[in-house]
Amino acid sequence: MDFFYILMPISGITIFWPGLVILGFGVGVLGAFFGMGGAWMVTPGLNLLGFPMAFAIGTDIAHMAGKSLVSTLRHGKFGNVDYKLGCIMIFGTIAGFELGAQMVMWLERLGNVTVVVRWIYVALLAFITWMVFYDVYKRVQKDKANIAAGKEVDAMSTGVTWAATLHKIKIPPMVHLNVAGIYCSLWLPVFVSFMTGWLAGILGIGGGLIRMPSLIYFVGCPTHVAVGTDLFEVMISGLYGAGSYTYKGRTELVGAMIMLVGAAIGAQIGAVATKYIKGYGIRIAFGLCVVGCLISILMRLVQPYVPSLTTFLDVASTVLVLGFVSAMALYICVRMVQGAAKELAMKKARS
Repeated sequence: MDFFYILMPISGITIFWPGLVILGFGVGVLGAFFGMGGAWMVTPGLNLLGFPMAFAIGTDIAHMAGKSLVSTLRHGKFGNVDYKLGCIMIFGTIAGFELGAQMVMWLERLGNVTVVVRWIYVALLAFITWMVFYDVYKRVQKDKANIAAGKEVDAMSTGVTWAATLHKIKIPPMVHLNVAGIYCSLWLPVFVSFMTGWLAGILGIGGGLIRMPSLIYFVGCPTHVAVGTDLFEVMISGLYGAGSYTYKGRTELVGAMIMLVGAAIGAQIGAVATKYIKGYGIRIAFGLCVVGCLISILMRLVQPYVPSLTTFLDVASTVLVLGFVSAMALYICVRMVQGAAKELAMKKARS
């Protein structure tokens, strides 16, 4: 059984390497499908496998940068990346992230950073969950109204129209975002990226969990373009973070490379799956993943109030995250295979 274990040269720990491949594959699928780096999934997974927390964060960021590069290139081939929008948002993201990091330093000096950050995380996840499923509810209501009126259901209709309202704000300069099909004030994506960067800086995550739904609901990107463009942003921030953590000696490059073996395959599957699972299918799956993450965070928050259950809740919260990763990755793989089989059958029928 020694074959399945490998020594990490920097931290000096021995790791079950097939677990790294499986974790990389699962998060590769989800990351490419949802447009996220996956720090909220990978870090606890690496910690569970035996990485000290600092090394789990650093190794996750290094893996995230490589995986996002693969995913971005794949989404670029499908025309899912609005590079112009991504480049515009970089400036707001960096400025917001620095402000968030400074606020964390300030909260640390006050001595209450952990509690504040965790409750911000809970509030944010609860808001994202409400936003996604409220949108789905509004879409269902619109479809029912069209059916009752004898009209055809519009496959391109949306539930909430916040982005359309924000597009009416004509503060110059105005910008055409051709891939996303948007004409809006330049300040809209800059402001959205600043706010998402600020929250990412406070919460210590790559920002994909926040940025992807923000691109959909506030900037107005089609879901598949929001996924691809967000991955482009995650790739840039991940490369910067990987360099920073490697310089500090907290990145296990061997572990990151092993994870990339699984992630490279998973990222291809996740990106291709967006061809067959469109719009609201992606949004609902994303909402379910956020619910899983929210429950996991709440389990950790209640630990101080039930000390007798601390160990159980700690393990249960980590297993829950990994369980969601595995189940959702399996669902996406199955749907991709079904979609590809249907596409091949249609081509054969036409020939």
